[in-house]
Amino acid sequence: MNEQMIEINVNNLEEKYIFNKVAKQASGAVMYTQGKAVLIAAVAIDEKAVDEDFLPLTVQYIEKSYAAAKIPGGFIKRETKPGDFETLTSRIVDRSLRPLFPKGFHYPVTITVMVVSSDENVDMQVAALHAANAALFVSDIPVKTSIAAVRVGTEDDHLVINPTLTQQENSELDLLVVGSGKDVVMIEMRTLASEDSEGQSANEFSEDALVDVIAMAAESIEKATTAFVESFTPMVREPLSLAMSEDKVDEVLYSFIENNYASDVEKAIAHMAKSERSSELKKVRTAILAKLESEGKEADKELVSKVLERYKKTVVRAMILDKNIRADGRALDEVRPISIETNLLPSVHGSCLFTRGQTQALVTVTLGDKKDAQMYELITSKNSQSENFMVHYNFPGYSVGDAKFIGAPGRRELGHGNLGKRALEPTIPLDYDGSIRLVSEILESNGSSSMATICGGALALRAAEVETTALVAGIAMGLVTDGSKYAVLTDIMGLEDHDGDMDFKVAGTSEGITALQMDIKLGGIDMAVLKDALTQASKGKNHILALMESASQNMQASDALPSTENFSIHPSKIVDIIGKAGATIREIIEKFEVSIDLDRDVGGVKVSGGDKEKVAAAKAHIENIASTPVKKQMEYKVGESYEGKVKRIVDFGLFVEMPDGFDALLHISKVAKERVNNLSERYSEGDTITVVVMEQKGKKVELATPEFLA
Repeated sequence: MNEQMIEINVNNLEEKYIFNKVAKQASGAVMYTQGKAVLIAAVAIDEKAVDEDFLPLTVQYIEKSYAAAKIPGGFIKRETKPGDFETLTSRIVDRSLRPLFPKGFHYPVTITVMVVSSDENVDMQVAALHAANAALFVSDIPVKTSIAAVRVGTEDDHLVINPTLTQQENSELDLLVVGSGKDVVMIEMRTLASEDSEGQSANEFSEDALVDVIAMAAESIEKATTAFVESFTPMVREPLSLAMSEDKVDEVLYSFIENNYASDVEKAIAHMAKSERSSELKKVRTAILAKLESEGKEADKELVSKVLERYKKTVVRAMILDKNIRADGRALDEVRPISIETNLLPSVHGSCLFTRGQTQALVTVTLGDKKDAQMYELITSKNSQSENFMVHYNFPGYSVGDAKFIGAPGRRELGHGNLGKRALEPTIPLDYDGSIRLVSEILESNGSSSMATICGGALALRAAEVETTALVAGIAMGLVTDGSKYAVLTDIMGLEDHDGDMDFKVAGTSEGITALQMDIKLGGIDMAVLKDALTQASKGKNHILALMESASQNMQASDALPSTENFSIHPSKIVDIIGKAGATIREIIEKFEVSIDLDRDVGGVKVSGGDKEKVAAAKAHIENIASTPVKKQMEYKVGESYEGKVKRIVDFGLFVEMPDGFDALLHISKVAKERVNNLSERYSEGDTITVVVMEQKGKKVELATPEFLA
């Protein structure tokens, strides 16, 4: 087929899709352009299916440094490990496209999206989603559904569909909605803090307002997906002849389990409510295999495991839908028992052990200076960025009973940490003068560990005496539906996440929502169901917040908390605090064991340290240095002679202390008419010298000797 370009202008985006131009040996490919941004998306498939019952999909979003006319920094001058933004974007694309694949599709697929030209005003996540979607839709893989992404922001209190990055910087809302037709399949949302005459606000959104915004986004998504399908359909390749794995259930074996082991399975489910890793179901499987063998029937371990898993899932869902009973006996809207302990780690600035049911997070906060901020670069920005609030989430294998090596954080860890950051950041003071690192160690997990991170994180911040505007709680909601009826579940555990139809994480303050994340396993979600889920989530969130508020009332400050003194001195005295080649400030830091931040423009000084007495002593010492009267420079008369003192001798001249106390340079060429090679033979430091002012420009004074002028 010949190269073909398709232009689509919808939802404030002007996009171009060029097919049959690049990567022609891939299963599907497209060159996507928006503004100056150019992305190449390619899809490849391994036509040998895996034996496991899952879709082996890999998404890679890669930003090339040359796309922004940059050479990679560091020792190795080529792209290496992907940055956090690349990893998070890959995860978003994966979560959005995975539901499009047909049931029983178990073939390895890799979707690669490369940014080869950047644009500082293009939303790269929306661009990556649309490029990957186009490449997949026109490929020879049997995917015949298109998705579209819409980001919603605000500008002057008005909602904006797909704002530019410049508009997004001042937005109070960052909402990314991905869907197909009228169905929403994924949501990422956060609010951004702002400040007005009434103080700082986290800009929380109410549940009703958020549903209206999502509904508006869904309308835009339908408009875009309609345009995509109409435009891309003529470009679709001949589909591969791929056999789908049949999800057939051995009805005889299923009935055998149902008739003979129903009570055993229900007991096993009750045990699974206490752990994501239950051995009780394995015991049932062993009993079934033994029974079949004793009766002389074929006993295939893999088949029994598959049928038993199907029966277990049916039982779990039926208990919820038909009896309103959950595996652990809770009501549908009931939150698991919560316990909270703060500042249990004596050498840590702030800590909280937050336990909810069988999920436990140890969250710590460490306070640092501005220099402790995480530096990073975005391909859409020419300058380096600083992240002074960091949230790091760790999920060791032992938290679910697995014997697994702890390595570098994966996509899941980065994603959960990012969700925690988005939920908590709006409550951090906008004028916070320093850096904060929050680390969540998941010690035990049975669902909602990312939400435990948010709850424990909000309390750890308070324990570290960070004056957040409000406490933030997070809760994970679930959904079970058979098409005609549905049940919304509050505070889901691992079993309900695995066997349910939705994972909907909601975080916020008592005023509303600050962040949410939704993934749905169905084709989409009805807005009425979404509203019910948000309303029920609000009830659960407020229940948790009440417990958190109670725990924060009796909080004891950690002895490890640093002491900080902020004060001002005359800006001209900053140089005296620094001293010659930084000698004075180094001496203060070493003597008093403190860290010092200086603001040269306004004379601001920040002294921090672990010992309050030493911090106070360092402050007094600095104020003493700064207490000498501020020197005022004289206005010298050109041609007049003045008495000065040789302050310092250097190769190129003398630094002379003038009558006003300021230093001026007597260049070696203006010492004498003849060439002078060694000033040390003529002068010593401390000598009195007569000089003539040749010129004065502000603080710069040029000198000569009477001998030179004679």
